[in-house]
Amino acid sequence: MKVLFNKLKKTNKVFLSIYLVTFIIYLITYILLIKNLISLSGIETAIRIIVIVIFGIWLIIYFLWNLINLILKKFIKIAITTAITIIFAIIFSFANYYISILYTGITNIGEHKYVVYTTNLVVLEGTEINSDSILGMINNSSDIEGNVLAKELIEKEGLTNNEIEEYSSYYEMIFDLLNGDIDGIFLSSNYQTIFGNEESFEDLKNTVVAYSYSKEMENQDTTLTSNKSIKEPFTVLLMGVDSEIDGLNANAAFNGDTLMLITFNPKTLNATMFSIPRDTYVPIACNNNRYAKINSSAAYGTSCVIDTVEQLTDITIDYYVKINFKGVVDLVDALEGIEVDIEAPDFNYNHGVNCGGRFCEQNSDRDTSASGMIYLDPGLQTINGEEALAYARCRHLYLQSDIDRNKHQQQVVEAIARKAASLDSLTKIEEILNAVTKNITTNMASEQILSFYDILKSMISSSLNDGAFLTIEKTYLEYYSLPVRLSNNGSFTSAIGYYPGSLEAITRLMKENLELEPHEMIKTFSFDANEEYTTKVTGQGITTGDRLETMPNFVGKSVSEVETWAANHNVTLHTEFVDNTSPYYNQNITPGLISNQSISDGILLNNVSELTIYINSISSNIDTPTNPDDGNENSNDDSNDNNNNNDSDEENNDENENDDPLDIILPSDDENNNSSESSDSNNNNDSSSNENQPQ
Repeated sequence: MKVLFNKLKKTNKVFLSIYLVTFIIYLITYILLIKNLISLSGIETAIRIIVIVIFGIWLIIYFLWNLINLILKKFIKIAITTAITIIFAIIFSFANYYISILYTGITNIGEHKYVVYTTNLVVLEGTEINSDSILGMINNSSDIEGNVLAKELIEKEGLTNNEIEEYSSYYEMIFDLLNGDIDGIFLSSNYQTIFGNEESFEDLKNTVVAYSYSKEMENQDTTLTSNKSIKEPFTVLLMGVDSEIDGLNANAAFNGDTLMLITFNPKTLNATMFSIPRDTYVPIACNNNRYAKINSSAAYGTSCVIDTVEQLTDITIDYYVKINFKGVVDLVDALEGIEVDIEAPDFNYNHGVNCGGRFCEQNSDRDTSASGMIYLDPGLQTINGEEALAYARCRHLYLQSDIDRNKHQQQVVEAIARKAASLDSLTKIEEILNAVTKNITTNMASEQILSFYDILKSMISSSLNDGAFLTIEKTYLEYYSLPVRLSNNGSFTSAIGYYPGSLEAITRLMKENLELEPHEMIKTFSFDANEEYTTKVTGQGITTGDRLETMPNFVGKSVSEVETWAANHNVTLHTEFVDNTSPYYNQNITPGLISNQSISDGILLNNVSELTIYINSISSNIDTPTNPDDGNENSNDDSNDNNNNNDSDEENNDENENDDPLDIILPSDDENNNSSESSDSNNNNDSSSNENQPQ
């Protein structure tokens, strides 16, 4: 060894320095490459091992061979091998950079173990919180932002002596705040995003935050993990958050504007997409299965949405992806546009702007000025990020409103998937990752996300071999209008019901794609040259199965008519005669006919087993008027006029109907006057409108 050092001292010092520096640089970049290649678990394992071995051998060769060349003073060979080694080190550096970006981005997409939750005490502008202020709080102890942190904020700010009004519904609580019944309410920090787009809550823009409290806590969504291999058929629930800011925050609650259940079979490269209309009236799994619009489940967090969709479809959800739709702008622009067939609008006006037969919608900042509108001509074209988001958001220009919006969102998602998987997009990986990581959260582990490489490789291979790149089967849920009365204030909400036959066809298709059920082979075929060929959409045109029903308005009807209805619906009927001393008496109704009913019209019939009808007495001189409930002493005519029942009956409604006040839509006075008629029309009943209710 001493002889070797003596010989190296006699060699050219410049080449010795170049040799040592090159060796150190190569060694460092090679070690980083090994680390990064190991992180890409599941991607071309054999190739990664070969690369590590080959460049490891080169490291040894360069070290030993050039050591000899230095001693023998063969400087030309040293120069050549050094140049090659430097080139390798440069390649390693680029590879390390992009692999690091990829892996960091994938890691950031996943749920973090700890996140910051925030609750705000929200008040109307000009309201001062003092010891006399009444505060509203959600009574669900599992609600972190609406209950747990709210209690801690009360302690922190010394509000323990204030009266606390507890609510089971955010919508009911917000209504009371805007109506001036309470002074402040505890809401998530993104409350404007969740509730501000509701027409009934436009005045939320006139609120301010009196107190705010944040706390880092264990992420509630980290428990929603799955070990399902994506090499086998799997499901993904896409939850769209229609935010006005770029990026997702960590709050548990979100507005749940879009729900799309996707199944994918990596063996056949076949996918199905089922967009669930946001107003679909279903049992909410985390709220004692009370019926409400399905988008209301998002106010309780991701797990509630998943449980509710699983209960609706009888399909296990393996993974979820929560995406901020404003991030679509960055993603589509990173892809340099996507190709979409823009559907011609049914109406000309949107947000008060005349679109002139073209598509038009507000930009991503919801600019209400004419200059903030996005305009597109109908037809197939390449659109940018702002245009893609506008098309995915728009519903007021189309006859079927949210149904058409769901269809357009499917078009945008499909176009993004196709463009992102193209070879051209691989060169834009950094831009795409930046757009994705800010605006997407998922419960997929990094290893599972990396496994999509094999699927992508299969898609590209199939495409190059003139096969189908990706087959996407679309679905359509047939629905019907379902005006439902909300129990808390007697208002109606414009929900929609679905036909069970249509849903069954959709879920059967998805289960076939998941290989949970055998595929049914089509054995018949019909063809008509006079009919334009259209792609089959599963679920469309199927209107079979029982529809949800609401309570009819029996005021002014005969007893025999109600008896027939009750017998057909297995409802136990009670009758009571009332005179003009009873709060149930209706001076506008002929004696002998029904003057009032214990359960209001429009209440969902699920779990309704009993009904009491009140009949105007033929004689108005009854000594002891029948009073169905001692609690009527505190009732008044105004409450009966609005709700067809007294306070005790409202409790009966709460017990028997499955609606959730979370969906409250507060109608105008004109809508209240016609609410009974719309409900009766839905139930094919010719009963009287609310104009015939007791005055």
